Amino acid sequence: MLKMKKETAVGIFVVMGLLAVVYMSVKLGNVQLFTDKYYVVKANFTDISGLKVNAPIQMFGVEIGFVSEIGLDQEKGVAAITMMLDKKVKLTDDAIAAIKTSGLIGDKFVKIVPGGLGDPVNPGDTLFDTQSAIDLEDLISKFAFGKV
Repeated sequence: MLKMKKETAVGIFVVMGLLAVVYMSVKLGNVQLFTDKYYVVKANFTDISGLKVNAPIQMFGVEIGFVSEIGLDQEKGVAAITMMLDKKVKLTDDAIAAIKTSGLIGDKFVKIVPGGLGDPVNPGDTLFDTQSAIDLEDLISKFAFGKV
């Protein structure tokens, strides 16, 4: 009888530990399961150096989404990114998406400058006004060799 109580207590403890590990993995991994909080918007850039999947997307300094996919469109000769934006955020098709750096050598993120006069952006639409990442090494080499 005493052995059965110990085994039951250990079993419950193990199950609770596994549930805690799964919960923390989902929360820390930023996994979006069964959510309709976001909608998809795409953008094409000539250069996205340093941008990674799950990079934040900001508007007015507030995080409004994340980069969900990065791909290459060889026919158009561009890098295509797929962004997940909060459904509360409404964009127009004259919005500008730019790749920026947080800090001097920080991570890359996508900054969106909202438009105002265009048509609303629907889920799955593409933003056409984009500004690619600035390559700091290229700028330094141009400055060093007097090509600025």
